[in-house]
Amino acid sequence: MRGRSLSIALAGAIALFAVTAISQEMQPAMQPADGASKTNTAQDRAAAMRAFLGLGTAPDKVAVARAAPIYQQNCSFCHGPQARGATAPGLVTSDLVLGDDHGEHLAPFLRAGRPEKGMPAFSQLSEQQRTDLAEFLHQQVEDIANRGAYHLPNIVVGDAAKGHAFVMGHCMSCHTTATFAHIAGKFRSPDQLQRSWVWPPRTADNSLAVTATVTTAEGAKISGHITQVSDFRITLISDDGQTHAIDRRPGVDVQIKDPLVPHQGLGLLTM
Repeated sequence: MRGRSLSIALAGAIALFAVTAISQEMQPAMQPADGASKTNTAQDRAAAMRAFLGLGTAPDKVAVARAAPIYQQNCSFCHGPQARGATAPGLVTSDLVLGDDHGEHLAPFLRAGRPEKGMPAFSQLSEQQRTDLAEFLHQQVEDIANRGAYHLPNIVVGDAAKGHAFVMGHCMSCHTTATFAHIAGKFRSPDQLQRSWVWPPRTADNSLAVTATVTTAEGAKISGHITQVSDFRITLISDDGQTHAIDRRPGVDVQIKDPLVPHQGLGLLTM
């Protein structure tokens, strides 16, 4: 029951900050504090990822819609409803599909088929239908490969008042109200806010570094930020810049402190 209450409160906290993020993302001219452009829309990110992955131009959505029922009727039994394989191999990693742009290779292939390997010819389909099928297959590749094109559901579904109470009860021992001032302007969308909140980056000045205090078997205490740790050894850099490699043998006590543990706990809560 307690876990469910925390989940509701966390969702509310996200809602509290993300409502403003949504309104600011709808303003293309908005500039963040660091002056970087905020015109990086979902379409921009999808196009950038497509170019990075070498996926070519975006599939023709109209052709994909036309081809969907044709694919389901003629191809899904063997290749699966999303071309990921069934009784026949998946097509999203096919060299023929990946080497095609707009049906120039796939349409002739579909017309002839590959009967010797059990692939029938689809000569009964029109040239347009075969070209549309090529676009449908490219869309399946896009859906798997291009994370920039993923559609994220609405995450602003919590109760802002409960979110405020959660923040006041769990966050203010480390943060101040200034931490949350204009927070929406730092993120392009609510999902980015959520991700950075649950998995915040470490700071370059080591103020959020994982630290440890080691008490040796002789009673000496050594403190610093951790650069390496295992069940057998821990390596620290102390404030004076010295590196200390200490074997974790019997009698050695190691106390580790990670200032981001509360954030990691947020990631364990269900929404």
